[in-house]
Amino acid sequence: LRESIKARLRENLPDYMVPTYLLFLEALPLTPNGKLDRRSLPKVDAQLMQQTYVAPQNPLEQQIAAIWADVLKLEQVGVTDNFFELGGDSIISIQVVSR
Repeated sequence: LRESIKARLRENLPDYMVPTYLLFLEALPLTPNGKLDRRSLPKVDAQLMQQTYVAPQNPLEQQIAAIWADVLKLEQVGVTDNFFELGGDSIISIQVVSR
């Protein structure tokens, strides 16, 4: 369902506007004033976005996967995983490049 929603959004929105994570909730948490309580929203588990794990095959892939896992704070990263879907952004990518 998540992928079909994303595909539909990609038809009508620029790529940068398509959400990385889609989380289904029974109801949005509200403050006593009736506004969205952002602090009460559940944290997104980046590991849900990982593809079927494909292990790094050579030393370079292993080194890059280890760096990604470290900066993204994940247990493991496979060669088919998408850096941005796992929670990466432009600031974190600078950390990757510096390593």
